[in-house]
Amino acid sequence: MSEEKSIPENLDTVKELLAKRKLVEELVHRSDSPRHDSGDDPAHKQHPIGLHALLERLPLNEVAAIIEALEPQERLQVWNDVREERGEAILEILSDEIREDLICDSHLRNEKTSVTAFELRNGRLSQINVNTPYDLRCLKPIWVDLVAPTPEIRAWVGRFFDVQLPNPNNLKDLEASARFYVEDNGEIHLHSDFLLDLETESRNVAVAFIQHKDVLFSVRTEELPTFRLQRLRARTQPGYVSDGKDVLLDLYAADAEYSADALEDIYADLEAAGKKVLNKHLSDEEAAAILSEIARSEDLNGRIRRNVLDTRRAVSFLMRGKFLTADQQEDARQILRDIESLDGHTSFLFNKINFLMDATVGFININQNQRVSKLTTISVIFMPINILAGIGGMSEFSMMTQGVPWPLAYAAFIIGMMGVGWATFLVLRHYERRMALEQRSKDALG
Repeated sequence: MSEEKSIPENLDTVKELLAKRKLVEELVHRSDSPRHDSGDDPAHKQHPIGLHALLERLPLNEVAAIIEALEPQERLQVWNDVREERGEAILEILSDEIREDLICDSHLRNEKTSVTAFELRNGRLSQINVNTPYDLRCLKPIWVDLVAPTPEIRAWVGRFFDVQLPNPNNLKDLEASARFYVEDNGEIHLHSDFLLDLETESRNVAVAFIQHKDVLFSVRTEELPTFRLQRLRARTQPGYVSDGKDVLLDLYAADAEYSADALEDIYADLEAAGKKVLNKHLSDEEAAAILSEIARSEDLNGRIRRNVLDTRRAVSFLMRGKFLTADQQEDARQILRDIESLDGHTSFLFNKINFLMDATVGFININQNQRVSKLTTISVIFMPINILAGIGGMSEFSMMTQGVPWPLAYAAFIIGMMGVGWATFLVLRHYERRMALEQRSKDALG
């Protein structure tokens, strides 16, 4: 009971610190002072540090309970303040749903080099951070994961396992036909793209896989949510994987699942955009914002389609090469079925995107036509007035009004022009109403 009472107290403290941080960030954002822009304001630094210090003092279970009790946006802010060394342990305590949300919503954009080896112990993956070649001597890993490795690291890892690791920065330079192949010594090489969907951008990250002597090697330039999620699942669920090929298939399955989640986000974004487009009135500013949202959805949908196509090719290569066991073959077929279902969704979304884009552009054209119509109406109204004004400026007008005081003559002439303009306006409005009634009658009969 004491633990349950301590959680609300710390939860309120965390919420208060988050509220103060938000207030400070809003004040800094509104200020144009270079001092605030440089981030040197002590008030701006005080609350993040206070929250970080509080989270450092709390036990792991309590931090996990606070994260689960917070709203999604606040939850992500607290997660970003958790030290990376404690983050993995906290993720293992969280529920599966919240864990997946945090991994997918947060992205470790650090270019920090890391080498991680995974051994199979009691049916679970055991993670070992590798910092020197000596750390590998007592290990028998089934998976070695390298993130942004330097040439020196690739060299000593390659020497220890007798394998040549590629430079992850050069993976995009390979020809498509050379992305899946088998070396003479039996090494299986695969170069695949994994989707990375962020709030600001979406892109495909190249990953190199090498299966060498029952050890899977993965090399990439940055951390990916799919990899973090699979590491946690394999560590927390006994029997989740049995060898490196299981890890490889699970990574491809998780990538397809991640792509499906991204498609759901596109559905939600397009649904919101569709409600705006189907309104009777849509301003040019709203149309421009909708076009921007639709363009982002189209770009993400294209990347998803390319990503699942690449995953299908990789899984098909493994199946054709007969590298998989019977159970793994069935898992591969299930992955292909999942990808097949995603193809239908991407095709549907492309059609929906085209429809919304055409409808939005149509509203822009309607707004433009309305402005042109108003200008045309004004031109028609003032056309006879311009003719009369031209006549009034001729010398003949002075001869016609000879003997009449010029103020009276020109005043009568101006009143006459205004009367002609008003009469022209009434005629045009009557014509437009008549045309509208005829159109409504046709619609009712049709």
